[in-house]
Amino acid sequence: MQAETLKGIVRDIQRQKTEKQTVELKLAERGCPTRLFDTLSSFSNQDEGGIIIFGVDESDDYRVKGVYDPQDLQKKVTEQCKQMEPAVRALFTVCEMDGKVVVSAEIPSADIAERPVFYKGVGRIRGSYVREGESDEPMSEYEIYSYEAFRKRIRDDVRTVDNAKMHLFDEERLEDYLAAVKRERKNLAEHVTDSEILELMGVTFENIPTLAGLFAFSRYPQAYFPQLCITAVCLPGTQMGETGSGGERFIDNKRITGAIPDMLEEAVEFVRKNSRTKTIIDDEGRRTDKPEYPMKAVREAILNALVHRDYSIHTENVPIRLEMYRDRMEVQSSGGLYGRISIDALGKVHPETRNAVLANLLELLKVTENRYSGIPTMRTEFAGAGLPAPVFSVSHGEFKVVMKNDYFKENITSEESILEFCSVPRSRSELIAFTGKSRTHTMQNIVDPLVKSGKLNLTLPDKPKSSKQRYVRAGREKGC
Repeated sequence: MQAETLKGIVRDIQRQKTEKQTVELKLAERGCPTRLFDTLSSFSNQDEGGIIIFGVDESDDYRVKGVYDPQDLQKKVTEQCKQMEPAVRALFTVCEMDGKVVVSAEIPSADIAERPVFYKGVGRIRGSYVREGESDEPMSEYEIYSYEAFRKRIRDDVRTVDNAKMHLFDEERLEDYLAAVKRERKNLAEHVTDSEILELMGVTFENIPTLAGLFAFSRYPQAYFPQLCITAVCLPGTQMGETGSGGERFIDNKRITGAIPDMLEEAVEFVRKNSRTKTIIDDEGRRTDKPEYPMKAVREAILNALVHRDYSIHTENVPIRLEMYRDRMEVQSSGGLYGRISIDALGKVHPETRNAVLANLLELLKVTENRYSGIPTMRTEFAGAGLPAPVFSVSHGEFKVVMKNDYFKENITSEESILEFCSVPRSRSELIAFTGKSRTHTMQNIVDPLVKSGKLNLTLPDKPKSSKQRYVRAGREKGC
């Protein structure tokens, strides 16, 4: 990094009065901070890496205080970098601002196969961190497992379900599948028995059903995994907990079970039943009914969740969640991005497949194409319907798709809509979900200007960065 670039970053922070997803401030006026491993870990474990800036005091209005000794600081930071596993190689930049020296340490992103980067002094479980906004949070055991599952190529979809029974499989579906295998996999059409085909294709292992086989063919796989289902709710408001005019919490509420083909169709039908239909009359008086959401895209979102969710023992008690709000629909499933792919690359490159055997089974059953076309199809369908593109996000090992509708076309990022939303105190996460924008954009470009203008107030003004901080419309504090 050039010195002028570092100066520009510091000036931006001073103007915005906040750290960032990729920038952490450390005061080093009297010595080197002794605990950097949480930030070294979190920056190394995110695709963008990060920058630690020494010599700016966050608690004193982000003033430049300078560092005690730039050469010794770099030496001591390097020593802490060597205590990480694998070792972190920081790139330093030194510049002078306001007559004082500021030092930055650029922390590169670790390759996915080397994550999680952790502090050797406390071990992988306690020493692995992830970046959440401007803070470093301990990585969950599941998040750590996710990295190891990719590195070790653990295939959770082909683990056996020892107490599962083959005679409880859907015989007609199984017969259709075997016919498809023999038709489309020519080398399995002759001299291979049906039981050998099921073994070779991952439906069974030593005559015991695999998880993939169970969720493709069993009449009721939830007998073995009760929570590996879909919980679907239709809500009257824009947030969980808001009630309708009659005090109802849910308009519709259903637990969807069965094999994946069955859950898929039932979940799509749930959305169809609870969607509003808009009637459009053209200039010639012809009527067209426009669904609230393009159903082809809805099907792809639900299918992606079913096929690509994590099926490890760590997520056996976590169902897929389908939530229909007044202004949007969300589909959330366990399992972040798998392998070397980022959110920005979704739909643009071919990702590695977490559940390759399951995806192959469903391809032969004509449930999925297995050609990585799901996300491009969703984007195309929403664009064709004149709706905002679906928003994809990952947090704490959860993958979420948010799809907006057009029945409340007011600009939800307008000043009045934000103030109305904050008639009751709202958290940062609630505001981000409401706007559908990134955390940085929501807070810096929408919320912070309203706070500075006095139109939004903090419920904890003395602790602006508290996790318990809420934002409320000015004049509504007493009614909180």
